[in-house]
Order: sequence, then structure tokens, then C-alpha cells
Amino acid sequence: MPTFEEYGPNSGFFEDMHRRYLENPSAVGDRWRAFFDRLEGEAPPQAPEPAPALEPAPAHVQPPTPAPGPPPERRPERPEGAEVARPANERQSAPLVLPGEDERVSEMKGASARIVENMEASLGVPTATSVRTVPAKLLEVNRMILNNHLGRTTGAKVSFTHLIAYAVLRALERVPAMNSGFGFVSGQPVFVRHEHVNLGLAVDVKKSDGSHTLVVPNVRDADTLDFARFHAAYEMLIEKVRSNQLSPDDFAGTTGTITNPGTIGTVHSVPRLMPGQGFIIGVGAIGFPAEYEGADPQTLAKLGVSKTITLTSTYDHRIIQGAESGEFLAVVHRLLVGDEGFYDEIFKSFSVPYEPARWSVDISAAEEDSVSIHDKAVHVQQLINMYRVRGHLIANLDPLGRKDPDTHSELDI
Repeated sequence: MPTFEEYGPNSGFFEDMHRRYLENPSAVGDRWRAFFDRLEGEAPPQAPEPAPALEPAPAHVQPPTPAPGPPPERRPERPEGAEVARPANERQSAPLVLPGEDERVSEMKGASARIVENMEASLGVPTATSVRTVPAKLLEVNRMILNNHLGRTTGAKVSFTHLIAYAVLRALERVPAMNSGFGFVSGQPVFVRHEHVNLGLAVDVKKSDGSHTLVVPNVRDADTLDFARFHAAYEMLIEKVRSNQLSPDDFAGTTGTITNPGTIGTVHSVPRLMPGQGFIIGVGAIGFPAEYEGADPQTLAKLGVSKTITLTSTYDHRIIQGAESGEFLAVVHRLLVGDEGFYDEIFKSFSVPYEPARWSVDISAAEEDSVSIHDKAVHVQQLINMYRVRGHLIANLDPLGRKDPDTHSELDI
């Protein structure tokens, strides 16, 4: 029976597909059938063009052969009703629990068993985690502007994860040490600097029996794409997951992963890092800090309190240092608040004819200063009036499209 350990967190998915193939070869797609035909034939299986440096170790890398251990000790049969004594050299990660009379035991096999093995394997990767909380106000506003425009044109929709994942790709250009892999050459540990980023997307899949499994396909060479093309590749991959159209090519060579537990309300997570990848980014939920959730919205507006999002960077500490991970998250932070023309680049890729909103410090009028309060109200009314009389200057009236958005100083929010 072949194994699929080289596919890391996706190995359980590969085993399920292989089981379907064995039961009925026509039940799987052409690419899967060709892949398993090679696997079951005399010729060795050929992975679908994985870049050598992107697997748990390069093609020329062989892990050291472990020294032979003593023969396994024969376990005596357990008398009925007796406790089971576990060998001293066996991992004591959890107590062995014997089922009661009214309890059912289900053997873990297939993808479930593979998840157990993957989690055990992840214990062999020495990791550390950096955490950073980022203000999400500008992310939220510019996403709204972008989706309003797309809703009137292509009908596409951009999620927070699209924008954050793209910020991760841009940040990897500034901190390339994060895009590394670990392996062995002639028994010596080595690290490999990957030329491109194959960004894995952790996707939860609900199976027909109601259980859940995790697949991590990747966007290949994601660092070479502008935002519009990255968005299209991302959406195409998600559609293939939903329609069960994934092929072996979609899993080969993942260099790093982004996962979004924030979709189920998790604010902060430290995901497991699988062998062969240098980093995994966890994206938390977007919302006001917990201590402000019961506050009056007007009070929050007066105080300038922003929604936030917590990002975690869990990395292989053998090849990536804490300073590099911290610098990487700092770059992501700066990009998400608009540095380096981040949102301008995104808007331009979708031909949005407007300038994105800019990050700036709030100007709050003191409660005791009635003059400044009235001045601020007057300025708001002036801005509204400017849009009434000058708004046509930035209107999108060109059916052929324009390279750059029109701006006007009196209409600057």
C-alpha cells in the first residue's frame, strides 16, 4: 500500500482519493487516474512538476538513516479487565483510556489516521510564533470601496483574506528569509531559499458524512502575480475545492501556508507547521477589542477606536529567526495601513478609477472646547458641499477606461 507522507497535511486527502481509485478508477478525475496509474505500475510515481526545493527536502536530499534499534519487546496478553501498561519508551502524550460498557470505539483510518500521523510529525518541527495586532479600519474601508466598484462592473468580490494574503506575498519580497525550506544533504542539515512562493490555502472541507477534513492546495508562483491575477487564481482554487476538482498538481511544492480561523470567530491561533514548509500565517477575526465591544458606537467614533485583526507567524526555528519573523509581520502591518502604495497597486490592478482611502491620525475635538467642535462640524458640511459642486470632476465617465484616477484637493476625504 503506497504512502503519501511527502504531501504533508494533504496526505489524508491523497489516501482517500487513492481508495476511491482502487474501488473504481473511473470515480476519480483523469489527472488523479494518471497519477495513480503511474503509482501502481512498474514505473516509479512522478509528482506533477514539483520544484525540488519546495518539498520537505530537495530531490537530491536524503534524510540520515537512523541507527537500528533493539527488537520490539513482546507484550504479554492483557487479562480481562486489567489496565494496559504502556512501554516506557512510548510517547505519553495522552493517557490510554479503556472504553466503558456503554461507549463505542471507532477505529481512526484513512484521512483521520493520516491527520494523527501528520500531527505527530509536526512535533518534530521546532517552531516559534510571532504575534502582531494590526488596525483593520483602512483594510475595511478600502475593501468596501473596491467591492462597491466591482459590484457595478465585474461582479467579483474581494475578501479580507485576499487582501491579507497579498500583503503576505509583498512582505515576503522584503523578508525573503521567511520563504525557506529545511532538509538534509549527505546527512548534514541545510536550508534552501525558494525562488518563488507557492502559497498554500488551508481550506476546511465538509464531507458527505458530515465530518470535516482539511486540504491545503497552493497558488503556484503567487509572488509573480498582481492582485487581480492572484485573486483569480485564489478563487479558481477554492472553486476546485468546492467542486471536488483538485488534482495532484494543486498540492505539489507548498512553501508556506495561510489559514483563516477568524472565519469561525477565533481571534488568535497558533497553527501546526508541517515538515517541508517554512511558515504558516494565522489570520484572526476582525472586530473591536473585547473591552470595547459593549461601548456606544458614537463613543468609539469619538475616541478613534479601530477594529483590529491579530496575525500570527509560526515558523521553523531551525532556518528562520524571531527577528526575521517579527520584521515580516511589521512589513505586513505597514502594508495593511497603506504604506508603499499597497492599496494603490490593488486598485490599479482592477482598474478602479478612484484613489484608495489613506491612513491618518484622527483629529478629535475636545469636549470642553465648543469652538473646535463646531469648527469640525462646519468642515464636514463644507466637504459635503464640495462633493455637490465639484464631484463631477472625479466621476468615472470614460467608457474606455483611464490609467490613473482623477483627484481633486477639495474632495480629499
